[in-house]
Amino acid sequence: MSDTDSDQDNAVNAPEDSEQSLFEAPPLAEQERMVEAILFASAEPVGVGELNGRMPHGCDAGAALDLLRRRYEGRGVRVVKVGEGWAMRTAPDLAFLMQKETVETRKLSRAAIETLAIIAYHQPVTRAEIEEIRGVSVSRGTIDQLLELEWIRFGRRRMTPGRPVTFVVTQAFLDHFGLESARDLPGLKELRAAGLLENRVTPGLDGPQDDEDATGDDQVDMFEDDA
Repeated sequence: MSDTDSDQDNAVNAPEDSEQSLFEAPPLAEQERMVEAILFASAEPVGVGELNGRMPHGCDAGAALDLLRRRYEGRGVRVVKVGEGWAMRTAPDLAFLMQKETVETRKLSRAAIETLAIIAYHQPVTRAEIEEIRGVSVSRGTIDQLLELEWIRFGRRRMTPGRPVTFVVTQAFLDHFGLESARDLPGLKELRAAGLLENRVTPGLDGPQDDEDATGDDQVDMFEDDA
């Protein structure tokens, strides 16, 4: 083969090599930077599937995310799992630096608190099941309040007569309380040690009790948000 023929072959193959390089995934270090940018700019936790969907073809968001998570270990900001997504959050020991001087106290009725606790610990649960555990009917206003706070949402319908809807806690609930999943909910001893439970039996957690707040008139300052 002559030098001229060889040059012609190289000329023909060059575009194919160039085109192939366009579809190669960027280096893992660059993928890590992409994941960091997406999480930093996202107000809500982002799942691995969504990360892969935003990144160039061939990227491995899971591997890049693992690198990023390890890189932020021990830093003021951490990469944490929230439900099915990932987010950048202030390290727990530095949370006090983020507090504002003005704090708005969010008041929930005792009925709402008990309903929320039952949903969190028994999800998915229907309204009838909540009422059976509490021993009293659940008002529409109680459910509406928790839905408006976006701490609960509708789950799948039961495959039973009437196909009643179920309730489950939301990712916003997990994020608000710094939980990865509902499995991380504290036990009774932890709740009482933190002063979040009185020394009385709690509905649905360790036995029945008389419902002294069925009307929802009592207000309990258990949940606080920064203003």
